[in-house]
Amino acid sequence: MVLICTNTMHKVAGEVVGAVGVPLLHIVDMTADELEHARITTVGLLGTRYTMEQDFYTGVLEHRGISVLTPVEKDRALVNRVIFDELCLGDICDDSRAEFLRTIDGLAEHGAQGVVLGCTEIGLLVRPEDTDAPLFDTTLIHARGAALRALEG
Repeated sequence: MVLICTNTMHKVAGEVVGAVGVPLLHIVDMTADELEHARITTVGLLGTRYTMEQDFYTGVLEHRGISVLTPVEKDRALVNRVIFDELCLGDICDDSRAEFLRTIDGLAEHGAQGVVLGCTEIGLLVRPEDTDAPLFDTTLIHARGAALRALEG
């Protein structure tokens, strides 16, 4: 099996599938499985601007019957900036955590039953104990799913 160990690079998942002869464990499919198991029908999505705005991610969830809410533009810009200018550099800032939690609360107020942490670094900043909203950390979902698949095979 093959894994692309980043959410945003699933933009090229189709090309990877076409180039390899083994199954690709798609992070969004595995996340959708978790959401369905939790009976989540409307989810908030945090990630890079590409992940939040392009169809390669939201389209998979919507095809599975899961409605996707993303933050308003200024909050999408904030999330994207924190990912690239802080988290990717290993900087964990309390002010950024507070902004992410405010954004998560806003998504919940608009109907999100849970929030997908759709960037592998977000789990470094926001943890389940930080919020009442159910969080779906795609890093953990993908790693656990791959380990279970490897043990089956």
